Amino acid sequence: MSNVLVTGGAGYIGSHACKALKASGFTPVTFDNLATGWRDAVKFGPFVKGDLLDRAALDRVFAQYEPVAVMHFAALSQVGESMQDPGGYWRNNVQGSLNLVEAAVAAQCLDFVFSSTCATYGDQDNVVLDEQSVQLPINAYGASKRAIEDILRDFEAAHALRHVIFRYFNVAGADPEAEIGEFHRPETHLIPLILDAVERKRDALTVFGTDYDTPDGTCIRDYVHVCDLVDAHVLGLRWLQADRGSRVFNLGTGSGFSVREVMEASRDATGRDVPFVEGPRRPGDCTKLVSGSTRAEAELGWTPTRSTLELMIHDAWKWHQTGHYAA
Repeated sequence: MSNVLVTGGAGYIGSHACKALKASGFTPVTFDNLATGWRDAVKFGPFVKGDLLDRAALDRVFAQYEPVAVMHFAALSQVGESMQDPGGYWRNNVQGSLNLVEAAVAAQCLDFVFSSTCATYGDQDNVVLDEQSVQLPINAYGASKRAIEDILRDFEAAHALRHVIFRYFNVAGADPEAEIGEFHRPETHLIPLILDAVERKRDALTVFGTDYDTPDGTCIRDYVHVCDLVDAHVLGLRWLQADRGSRVFNLGTGSGFSVREVMEASRDATGRDVPFVEGPRRPGDCTKLVSGSTRAEAELGWTPTRSTLELMIHDAWKWHQTGHYAA
């Protein structure tokens, strides 16, 4: 089996990508510093504990496993935190990614799949976002991801580094078999926060902002199931292996749901009320982010099969009830 280096493979999306890669005939090699990932999530291939800021460690993993491609998920990813500590985000995300790209080029591993974000588009209200939309990030997280996209383009021009960039919207759900799932510490994502509140693991969900210019006053996001998302990454890898050139794809469903709508769907899925309190808006949060792209479907043949709100919450709830990774 061909090895694929998966940075952040012990994290939420990365671990699901490893499972999808294994099912597709690849051996995922997880490279993760476990700052936010979980060792128990690494189930589908070798694990190397290491940090992207350690170039020597990257050189060693490329030499040992000789991967045919890189899937790069490792990053700091909390919008609010990035507003408080922009230096940490530029250092970790951008410098770490530059080290990774340079190590890949040095090892002649020239197929690179990158986990970017719709946060590169910023707050563009009433705009349906596609791959040609202007990128105007309003926080250090989005800005750092845009910078990495620029790095990839520069290294393609200089060193023939082929890349597929996925800008995705809000990722939700969990492995339907509940083998792996979503668990952050501290938790910042809406659906697991709701499920914690439902199970009284927290006193209440805080709804940050109820005065947005939306039908119910809460912000709207486009949610995509994590399994659909990582299926697209495998298709992106196949795209590169077929020598079809570098490409950018949005990954979203084109349907947006407000915070209140997600809460209602969670109540329906669990049969329990969601205790909540209202709080102020968080700095850096956008009003509405929804994908308007069909490029991934048209060119990659990507068809989401689990990205309904009902299924995403169902799978997340199933995982939530099985317990979490060991601390």
